[in-house]
Amino acid sequence: MTATDQDKTALLIGKCMCGAVEYAVGDAFEYSMNCHCSNCRRTTGAAFKPFAGIGRDKLRLVTGEDALLIYGNGDDAHDVHCGTCGSLLYSVVRDGDYVHVAMGTLVDAPTIRPTGHIFVGSKAPWYDITDNLPQYREFPED
Repeated sequence: MTATDQDKTALLIGKCMCGAVEYAVGDAFEYSMNCHCSNCRRTTGAAFKPFAGIGRDKLRLVTGEDALLIYGNGDDAHDVHCGTCGSLLYSVVRDGDYVHVAMGTLVDAPTIRPTGHIFVGSKAPWYDITDNLPQYREFPED
């Protein structure tokens, strides 16, 4: 993406439930999925986590850096929560190069929509996937 293209990208705001942490991210997500792995289910308390993936350098904290709770390896793979209300904001993945933004924390609507379900082999047995999106046992490779 050139600097001119980046200037044209809409900026989306996201925040935690209590408002202590706010972030900004360009509406230039590369992919979006619904993750059914047990870790995502436990950290969200839901049947799956809808997320949108983007380069880590495309997300910046606006406020609340001192309120962050990091769970996992601080350099490579970890979840970023608000330390006050516990909201999962995003996960740092793919050797620390990408973030998976928890779409429920976005205040503004992104243009991307989830295109599939991943880790369906470990989905909650009490939840039935009722849409026609593709289902993958793991994360699909490029």
